[in-house]
Amino acid sequence: MSHRRPKITLIGAGSTVFTRNLLGDILAWPELAEAEIALHDIDVHRLDLSRQVAERLAGLLGARPLITATTDRRRALDGARFVINTIQVGGYRPSTVIDFEIPKKYGLRQTIGDTLGIGGIMRALRTIPVQLAMQRDMDALCAPGALHLNYVNPMAMLTWALNRASTRVPTVGLCHSVQGTAHELARDLDLPADEIDYLCAGINHMAFYLRFEHRGQDLYPRLRQIHAEGRAPDWNRVRYEMLAQLGHFATESSEHFAEYTPWFIKKDRPELLERFNVPLDEYPGRCQVYERAWPHIERELQQPGAADPAALRAELEAAKIHVMPREVRGAAGLIEGLRTVNRSMEYGGTIIHSMVSGQPSVIYGNVPNRQLIDNLPQGCCVEVPCLVDANGVQPTRVGALPVQLAALMRTNVNVQELVVESVFSQRRDHVYHAAMLDPHTAAELDLSQIRAMVDELLAAHGDILPEYLRN
Repeated sequence: MSHRRPKITLIGAGSTVFTRNLLGDILAWPELAEAEIALHDIDVHRLDLSRQVAERLAGLLGARPLITATTDRRRALDGARFVINTIQVGGYRPSTVIDFEIPKKYGLRQTIGDTLGIGGIMRALRTIPVQLAMQRDMDALCAPGALHLNYVNPMAMLTWALNRASTRVPTVGLCHSVQGTAHELARDLDLPADEIDYLCAGINHMAFYLRFEHRGQDLYPRLRQIHAEGRAPDWNRVRYEMLAQLGHFATESSEHFAEYTPWFIKKDRPELLERFNVPLDEYPGRCQVYERAWPHIERELQQPGAADPAALRAELEAAKIHVMPREVRGAAGLIEGLRTVNRSMEYGGTIIHSMVSGQPSVIYGNVPNRQLIDNLPQGCCVEVPCLVDANGVQPTRVGALPVQLAALMRTNVNVQELVVESVFSQRRDHVYHAAMLDPHTAAELDLSQIRAMVDELLAAHGDILPEYLRN
């Protein structure tokens, strides 16, 4: 591997649209325009589509990378300096359907189910073992100084487990919630997003802005005024309510945040769902949207300009899928987005560029808590600002968080720790413990219901889970 041609491996490259976005960021940098790009997926058709898209994208950008595509993971990882991971284990069918439908039988409803709650627990249990096998391959095969960039959820649990297991290749978990929410709040305030200055810290999907300013002016009074005057966007009522209660704004969306706490989803309180506009079964709805949209998206990827965004939107609206309206608009808008190459807000390309070129940048990464946040458990996975340059990703010490924020985060960290420990110690009982201590699950179900639900979920997932959970 040379400085001029670092090897960048994408695991799960069959996520073609996301792969295109990441490669658009990477290949736009002159220092990375001749990188070696190794694409890997277990789906041969999607892998070949991603290869075609990558080659066309390189031509549009005037880049000359060496692009390979393989279903052999070890070959893809051999000599890699950077590994980007975007896999999903189990998919929408059967795994996500199981994660939502079985809990419903017990009266437990979810919105997204990919981070915490019983859905997040099950997703972690089927994903951590797969990623640990990848970690062993990375430790054995990757180049010296290699870095693993994980985009897979549940981010905190996976990144915690991977860094605990790694002997050589560290993992940084990447999410777009910090920078994405900053852009959303800038729109609420009618301010240019690039003029907002902030400091944020916490855990993935439950970090909070400790400082949020415009040209030195604290913007929190204006955000509180939006809430007080009832001007919060309909889809963001949960987070504005949490701002009023806790004094700080959370990074992940309202539909996510609602299921990380015991306050917003209750089977005998439908007025709460209406008051805070909580979209139950939102993630399955999104999966259905993109199942219908995929033939249109694939047509556009294969032949730019061939798909009709208006026709796709009309089809989705006619299908009356139970999903937030912006998801239908977003799927149709995706077609338009595929016709241009614009830099995304993802951090992956920025990290790689800074490490290869030495030009410094600041990103928000999910890393082990090694004296970074004082009032969260040491060793857990935290999301903090990180300096990136030729020396790698260097997390910034934040110190102590406001006590109420840290207390809320610890309710989530407890669940994360038990799931990770279940996998490493191969103890089934820790799965029950994790579900018992999950804030939303514990608020809805009693102990016997929780145990029965966990047993039914583990049985339904079957062979996709590690052997110690199949008994």
